[in-house]
Amino acid sequence: MFLRSALAWHACFHRSFVRSQAPVGCLPHTVSFATAADAPLHFCVVGSGPAGFYATDRLLKRFGDAVRVTLLDRLPTPFGLVRSGVAPDHPDTKNVINHFGQWAQDPRVEFVGNVTVGRDVQLTDLRRFYNAVILSYGAESNRQLNVPGRELKGTLSAREFVWWYNGHPEYRHLPIDLSATHAVAICGLGNVAIDCARILLRCPDELAKTDIAEHALAQLRQSAVKEVHLIGRRGPVQAAFTPKELRELLTLPGLQVHIDPQMLQLSPVDELEVKSTRMKRRVLEIITKAASASPKGTTDRHLHLHFLRTPAGILGDEEGGVSGLRLEQNELQVGQTGLGQRAVGTGRFEELKADLVLESIGYRSVPLDGVPFDQDAGIVPNELGRVLGGSSGSQPYERGLYVSGWVKRGPTGIIGTNLVDAGITVECIVEDAMASALPTVPANDCGAQALVAAIQDHGKQVVSFADWQKIDAAEVERGKAVGKPREKFTDVDEMLAVCKEQ
Repeated sequence: MFLRSALAWHACFHRSFVRSQAPVGCLPHTVSFATAADAPLHFCVVGSGPAGFYATDRLLKRFGDAVRVTLLDRLPTPFGLVRSGVAPDHPDTKNVINHFGQWAQDPRVEFVGNVTVGRDVQLTDLRRFYNAVILSYGAESNRQLNVPGRELKGTLSAREFVWWYNGHPEYRHLPIDLSATHAVAICGLGNVAIDCARILLRCPDELAKTDIAEHALAQLRQSAVKEVHLIGRRGPVQAAFTPKELRELLTLPGLQVHIDPQMLQLSPVDELEVKSTRMKRRVLEIITKAASASPKGTTDRHLHLHFLRTPAGILGDEEGGVSGLRLEQNELQVGQTGLGQRAVGTGRFEELKADLVLESIGYRSVPLDGVPFDQDAGIVPNELGRVLGGSSGSQPYERGLYVSGWVKRGPTGIIGTNLVDAGITVECIVEDAMASALPTVPANDCGAQALVAAIQDHGKQVVSFADWQKIDAAEVERGKAVGKPREKFTDVDEMLAVCKEQ
């Protein structure tokens, strides 16, 4: 997936900024300043995915002993998309959790899980308990196709499908029946689309050795899927695949890859794009090789790559389910700036059969009550991480409110991108702290202790990191029983019951 191995990236980043004397936003040294009665500053980080953990790490490094951080998450489990988004057959990418776990056990950090901002606690309360709040809750929604038939049964987002096979509690009961699904159309040419295609086409016996959710594995063992279509509005040169993930999919044993040879004929502008980017060259080489290769082993599964096609409508059957996809053929035109090419419809259409349609055209953040939100960009308006005031972010900074990660910049980049992003945001916090521009909080009624007490007063069970470790240990034991590295709990009540065990 696009979430590559962050451990190597993380180490490389630290080596590079030490050698090059990186910008202020990446400096590792600890600042020194006086606080009222030498009390530490209290920060709340909303969201315990990569963005939240990297923000926590930067706060610890920049403020030293003068900081206390609360990591808040709506699920009882930390780690965000590393747990629910990384494909189960990419275990190395999840190794970054080892770093996150170490940071969570720092005595200056408190993990508070099973708490939803806006329901269990209000943002106004967080701002009352903390000197600053960093919103790092990622992208919990997705962009949607604006085409007729989207309401048909069998139309899902790739995000929902990924969270389903990864055991996200909110998507455990997604209405998927792969035993009655013969062809799947995936709209999008990025690594999330590749993940979905690979999981659908990979041998279930291989997936049985991963931490894939048991309900998904059961469906895949009964799967009737033999045809998967990957569909993109532009050409192979403009596809968002990365070489490693693309090669992994196209070289699956027993898979026949189908690509229209005309799609591999490049225009002069395509040639320039390929020459300018090494990654594009590698992707094109992999696609070209796969188009002419014979499948390894018995061919019983087929992958079709459709370029220069835009979904124009989802076709339905008499029972209200998906039966196919209507596509408009495109051609590429150079943009007005002379840079890049955009897809333009030709008015010619074609249809393909499909029983399941997955939208994989991008993740999207959701608004939070009391926080400005740019509906067009799908982000919280900000400057270098400082949240801008007003309903649309047109006013001066919201004092003590910051953003990091996807909700700050949009759903782009790899895991390690959040490290740089967090460094920039935290540097703004350092500047504000040095200028005494952070809000003050009562010394005896602030931070994690005050927050947890307020939540528990309403009867809500809060999950600590020690509680998560009980869940973690139980999942590993469940996995051993079935020959897997872990068997995830997919029900929050079951997780909470484990937390109560002695």
